[in-house]
Amino acid sequence: MIKKHIPNALTCANLFFGCMAGVYAFNGDLKTVAFFTLVSGVFDFFDGFAARFLHVRSDIGRELDSLADVISFGFVPGIVLFKLLSLSLPGYWPYIGFIITVFSALRLAKFNIDTRQTEDFIGLNTPMNTFFVVSLPYLLDDFAWVSNPYFLVILSFLLSYLLVSEIRFFSMKFSKLSWQANKFKFTFLISAIVLLAVFNVAAVPLILLAYLVFSALHFKYQV
Repeated sequence: MIKKHIPNALTCANLFFGCMAGVYAFNGDLKTVAFFTLVSGVFDFFDGFAARFLHVRSDIGRELDSLADVISFGFVPGIVLFKLLSLSLPGYWPYIGFIITVFSALRLAKFNIDTRQTEDFIGLNTPMNTFFVVSLPYLLDDFAWVSNPYFLVILSFLLSYLLVSEIRFFSMKFSKLSWQANKFKFTFLISAIVLLAVFNVAAVPLILLAYLVFSALHFKYQV
């Protein structure tokens, strides 16, 4: 009886650390946000893994997962963009950042009712989108243009579009571990590790670009 609660407990941990990330974001400690978001991402990965491994998938687990993700990977990136926009825009303009929260919620709602997304994604998944957004504060010291309001506004709308687009992205679920069946996924993982080793946090935008490219190749040549 206990095992059926394990995935939901992991989902709740995702939500808890997402709330912590939100608090740090509102307090302006945007670099700490990335740490707690990463922790949320780990729990978000393992709740689904645990549900599949223990064979305890449930409707409530799916709904709880999306509710947790709205906070950890919807509200949190919205706060980060709001704070970044507040550095240079007055009044109500920084609230544009929360458009990404709205579209993250739409993306998660679509995912729950879209039977095409059982194995892979249609539209950018919210964790990948959030990891990209929370990496931006780390780039400010070396790339001042990251705080440019025009860049941030355009980015907010671009990412919002990708969240609800019909573009297909592979998930990191592996039904089998053969190289031939997963060569683009494995190549992406290797590329991501190399980029992180070379560029540290500055590699995250490049990793998102690699995710776009390898997803396109995956579905063109393997599906």
